[in-house]
Amino acid sequence: MEELQWLAVIRHGQSTGNVTAQAAEAGGAEVIEIPERDADVPLSDLGREQARAVGEHLAERPPDVAIVSPYLRTRQTAELALGDKGVPLVVDERLRDRELGILDLLTGRGVQARLPDEARRRSRLGKFYYRPPGGESWADVLLRLRALLREVREDHPGGRVVFFAHEATVMLVRYLAERLDEQALMAIAHRTTIANCSISSWRREGDLLVPEAFNAVEHLHREGAPPTKQEDVNAEPV
Repeated sequence: MEELQWLAVIRHGQSTGNVTAQAAEAGGAEVIEIPERDADVPLSDLGREQARAVGEHLAERPPDVAIVSPYLRTRQTAELALGDKGVPLVVDERLRDRELGILDLLTGRGVQARLPDEARRRSRLGKFYYRPPGGESWADVLLRLRALLREVREDHPGGRVVFFAHEATVMLVRYLAERLDEQALMAIAHRTTIANCSISSWRREGDLLVPEAFNAVEHLHREGAPPTKQEDVNAEPV
């Protein structure tokens, strides 16, 4: 069977939740006051500019299909980037953001103050395997991404596919595409913050997907849409 020829992962544009979370962390708050549930957080005005800049970049060579997280901020990003370019947008819940369970809406300070036992357990287990009560570890997210990638390879042989998703998705698709181990992934996570509307991509060479770009934001600068980055709000250890 012919293999997928090109795969990209685009993080959603800056959301209103990103802005609120960043302010909460900077201000030393314990709780992030976001009124919507995570799935309903929209893009900020800047996030919409970033999404349109992605669209200008992808117009040079549009993908065959876009697979999109069901969360509002990712759907808005995909629609602004590709909605008028004739590219099919397929929503798939397996691309949703990592679920934080009991840690949801807590800052790093909030986890330490309100859930010290969980903070210690998380520190001992590390980001890859730590699963907050009611939530997911990175290893859990990998299970759904493996299944999705298998279907994408089967459904789009020889195709060019883009995912519109979330920060963890970028890291974990890199883990799968480049056949990394936990240590290599954590080293990357320690030194990298995934930018809003950044593009990470891989191209087929023989039997392998070879890195083409990682966390690239040149297209945002070119279109005058400033890139933005947010650290993990829960300050999880890597």
